[in-house]
Amino acid sequence: MGYKAFPARGVVFLLGVFIFSQQTIAGDLSYSVPEEMKRGSVFGNIVKDIGLDVSRLSARKPRIDADGNVKRYCEINPNNGDIVVADRIDREVLCGKKASCLLKQELVLEHPLELHRINVLVQDINDNSPQFKKNMIKFEIRESASKGSRYRLDEAYDADVGQNTVQDYNIDANENFNLNVVAKSGGGKYGELVLEKELDREHQQELTILLTATDGGSPQRTGTTVIHVTVLDANDNAPVFSQAVYKSSVAENSPVDTVVVTVSATDADEGVNGDVMYEFDHITDETSNVFSVDPKTGEVKISGPIDYEETTVFEMQITAKDGLGLVSSCTLIVDIVDVNDNAPTIFIKSLTNPVPEDISPGTEVGIINVQDRDSDTNGQIRCSVQQNAPFKLVPSIKNYYSLVTTGQLDRELVSDYNITVSATDEGSPPLSSSKTVHLSVADINDNPPVFEEQSYSAYVTENNKPGSTLCSVTARDPDWRQNGTVIYSLLPGEVNGASVSSYLSVNGDTGVIHAVRSFDYEQFKNFKVNVMARDNGSPPLSSNVTIETPS
Repeated sequence: MGYKAFPARGVVFLLGVFIFSQQTIAGDLSYSVPEEMKRGSVFGNIVKDIGLDVSRLSARKPRIDADGNVKRYCEINPNNGDIVVADRIDREVLCGKKASCLLKQELVLEHPLELHRINVLVQDINDNSPQFKKNMIKFEIRESASKGSRYRLDEAYDADVGQNTVQDYNIDANENFNLNVVAKSGGGKYGELVLEKELDREHQQELTILLTATDGGSPQRTGTTVIHVTVLDANDNAPVFSQAVYKSSVAENSPVDTVVVTVSATDADEGVNGDVMYEFDHITDETSNVFSVDPKTGEVKISGPIDYEETTVFEMQITAKDGLGLVSSCTLIVDIVDVNDNAPTIFIKSLTNPVPEDISPGTEVGIINVQDRDSDTNGQIRCSVQQNAPFKLVPSIKNYYSLVTTGQLDRELVSDYNITVSATDEGSPPLSSSKTVHLSVADINDNPPVFEEQSYSAYVTENNKPGSTLCSVTARDPDWRQNGTVIYSLLPGEVNGASVSSYLSVNGDTGVIHAVRSFDYEQFKNFKVNVMARDNGSPPLSSNVTIETPS
């Protein structure tokens, strides 16, 4: 797959489109950027690169997500779609000596849910100088050493890769030695001192030569060390390892002092010339805290915590040096075996809260993402919600789930839900985690007021005083606040040929019926009126009841 070189933005690689319930996973967005770019630097634009409508961009809540605890190295400007650097990108920290450094992030869009993988190829810049493990390399060489004898020098380490790593070595001009640069089959170079003129201890007992390592960056960087030669008698055999490459594997939960492997080198010389000492060559600070090697036995042990989720394989160089400084090396490769030591993590990415009680079954009310840092079956997750709530999880994209309703909600029955989301991995034994989502149900005006009685009787005494109470009606509405606030009124009508309001009135808040004037039994003996109870919803709902005097 090709990568978009910074700052060009014109090409988008679509690997595939999968559709599920109006939710889409789209293809990769691939970019190529140099490390150490300034925060805020723009290296892409999702509006141009995947063809989005910039006017709807902010409403779709674009964001960059990263797995688990991985840093979010880039951000989206929701106003124009620019992809910008959000945190320092150090290729050496992210990928070490890997030839290719790929930073994986995810672009998430909502309404509808859409996911794009963003692959950022981090390009190396020449920001590290070659370094030697020691400030001085010491040799003790007998004056009888033959012309053409070779003495391996320590390799310079450069954290950069490719052309930016060590490309050449050179030494100061001197009478006795030339430098031969050797390219290793697995990559890297080291130097050899080549004896061109025999040494004469009586003429010169010590030589000091400056060794310089140069990388291939632009501008070039260099590192130096001093070669100190003490002229003695000969040591003509270097140690020889039993294997050029040692391989081993350990579980990430292995305790300290666990033996990983024992390396072994032999030297045909006798006495001090045949005594072999072991040490790591150019081990990083991170590796030095994880492994140790016994200088006498060659036993490599675990010396610190190992985390598969941080590093899956370690590669180290071990040198064997005899008593007078002849050196050989081998490679140790340690594969880390994953164990199920990470429980799933649940993230609530989006939540509609509160939800109206009249939403249809199957409506999406939330988006949930679950992640597990373990690998293979240890990282496979089953996700569910408890069965006693009208909600379920519907798998969406990758480890995303939609939280949807399964039935009709009724605030008057249940006004709040505590929904427990559970996630369990497939490890042995499995690990689980849960998170509770609180969801409130918003009221709608779906209940009219209901009178406590089907009809009411009013008992009136002749010659009653105006304003006297005749009876009281009561209606109740289970809805919330204004939707459940009841207002009473008399419906238009006539009593004894006159408007009902000339005889009766009702208190709109309490439902108490009052006489407006005195009644004369000889004029009329009974009456029948209708009272309406109306709520304060929008639109309002109402019901009626009849009030009459007994026959």
